[in-house]
Amino acid sequence: MAGRSIEDRLREEYFDLLPDIRRVAQQLEAEVRYCVLPVCLKLKPHERLVAKSRIKECESAVEALRRRQEGATFDRDQPEPYTLTALNYLSGARVLGFPRSRLTQVDEMLHERFPGWTSDPIPAESGEGPLSFKYHGYCDEASRKVRGELQIVSMLIGLFGEVEHSAMYKPSPQLKGVDRAPPMKELRQEVYPALRAFEKEFENLVRQGASPQG
Repeated sequence: MAGRSIEDRLREEYFDLLPDIRRVAQQLEAEVRYCVLPVCLKLKPHERLVAKSRIKECESAVEALRRRQEGATFDRDQPEPYTLTALNYLSGARVLGFPRSRLTQVDEMLHERFPGWTSDPIPAESGEGPLSFKYHGYCDEASRKVRGELQIVSMLIGLFGEVEHSAMYKPSPQLKGVDRAPPMKELRQEVYPALRAFEKEFENLVRQGASPQG
């Protein structure tokens, strides 16, 4: 046992925590769906709102903790301090919405339901409000070991982020390094402003009475 690596210790911890992780995800999904139900019932034909829970996989959690360390490496001489419970997002729920005006409404409702949770929004590079709203805290009924995370994000940006994450950060071996290619970096920097501009113009046209279909 003395020869186990830090990664192996963390993997063992992950599976010890897995029942708590699942309970937190189940509770968050149930509470979030209940909370946003009044909004869902009033959505217009062109509007969308989707809530779903998320659980971080074991290897992804270990890598996330590694990236938080100085130099993105574990200190092999000091294994004791490392614990996956330092992560705020082992378990969580995500709300995807379109258009963007619905996100502010949902954010207010969830902030009221989880008043003690810590706000940690992702800022937009343009400075025009957050890219997504985020909160983390404990679901006391489900676990006092694992924190849960709530994320409220534009559906356009959220779905692009899922594709980007799979393609750029969890790629097959032949695609390693694609995220560092200069042309790809430049194009990625253009995506979020373009999606936000699309949302903004769409909402402007709707407010002016134009038909969303054209």
